[in-house]
Amino acid sequence: MNNIKNYILNNKSRFLEELADLLRIPSVSTAPEHIADVAHCASFVAEHIRAAGIDDVTIYPTKGHPIVYAEYKCSRPNAPTVLFYGHYDVQPVDPLNLWTNPPFEPTFRDGKVFARGATDDKGQIFLHIKALESYLKVNGELPVNVKLLIEGEEEIGSVHLEEFIRTHQDLLKCDTVVVSDTPIYAPGVPSLVYGLRGLCYMEVTITGPNRDLHSGSFGGAVQNPVNALCDMIATLKDGYGRITIPGFYDDVLPLTQEERTDYASLPFDEEEYRTQLEIPFTFGEFGYSTLERISARPTLDVNGILGGFTGVGAKTVLPSIAKAKISMRLVPNQDSDDIAQKFQEYLKTIAPPTVKVEIVNHHGANPVLTPRDSMGMNAARVALREAYNKEPVLTREGGSIPVCLLFDTILHAPTVLMGFGLSTENAHSPDEHFLLDNFEKGIIATAAFYDEMGKQSI
Repeated sequence: MNNIKNYILNNKSRFLEELADLLRIPSVSTAPEHIADVAHCASFVAEHIRAAGIDDVTIYPTKGHPIVYAEYKCSRPNAPTVLFYGHYDVQPVDPLNLWTNPPFEPTFRDGKVFARGATDDKGQIFLHIKALESYLKVNGELPVNVKLLIEGEEEIGSVHLEEFIRTHQDLLKCDTVVVSDTPIYAPGVPSLVYGLRGLCYMEVTITGPNRDLHSGSFGGAVQNPVNALCDMIATLKDGYGRITIPGFYDDVLPLTQEERTDYASLPFDEEEYRTQLEIPFTFGEFGYSTLERISARPTLDVNGILGGFTGVGAKTVLPSIAKAKISMRLVPNQDSDDIAQKFQEYLKTIAPPTVKVEIVNHHGANPVLTPRDSMGMNAARVALREAYNKEPVLTREGGSIPVCLLFDTILHAPTVLMGFGLSTENAHSPDEHFLLDNFEKGIIATAAFYDEMGKQSI
């Protein structure tokens, strides 16, 4: 690895210049005016994969934005195959006035690069490409088979990715998937994410009278839908933070003692956490730590509530309709469809007979749990230790990455979530940035990962 590290160091300035060129492309997938920019970005990524030394590169069109696919076949028999997944599209940049510098004019300061897509996910896909280049230029060939799947629609829900994966299962067949779209635990603390929570997102509509009513003339005789909805929401959790939906916890996979020990060993300052959020106390399920609650236990939260008069001043109205949007984060082995069904049944049970209830299941995703001792996870531990000179921590992530479930259920390949960003790098927000030290260490770690995977046989 020393020769590869020297190559990375000697070419670091060029790598950063090329990264800046990538960040200048406004590949905002949700904006029709940027369709040509997204296509240009796909071509840019494909060009740099070829320049890294991988000739088999194809840009696949979809009904939306294109998918970049590349493949490298090594000469070693029985070598494992690694599939890398990432995305080259980015979020919109509004509000522009909150950016210190224009979002598509990359700026280097304070050891960071500031631009839209810097950490999510252009910086992280580019370090993988540069790792492949570094390995190939120094050693001539890779010790493993490598496939790259880089899409342009992640920020709009990967709307055409599932179809592509299902229709190209043989093409994408692999032993391990690597995704770098998650944060490391803290600055200088490398980490591997082995679990992702799932999601069940519901919308509840409570309807009372056929129109808004004068609360003085009708109050006391007609059920107020906002009152009814608030009463229903209040019953969804008890005073200990437990969700009261019957059967909600039936399939929850308990944390092992080893996992709880790992959580307890993570550097975490509860007081600083509260101070940053300006809250007097944390709140959650009794018997679990804050870190366990935000990544390894299920949750239920009202994301928005609407009903009645909310304008300036006063209006004495008894509203006709009240709505709430409610999300539930799920953990292994919960099933999104099953939880949606239990949610609907319970809400209808507790609704008063004086209102009508309509419930819509907007979308969901099942949780993902990667074996902590898989071939890919073991290789990633060695790789991160090589780059950071310390043992990585194992964590779970509170959010969801639905594509990981596709890799699990369609390709039957475990996912290694080896990210290099930080949760404080303003992904999706103004002044998004990426720590240059993690960019460099990410290149080293990724090259070391391929090297370590090359020691395995299938």
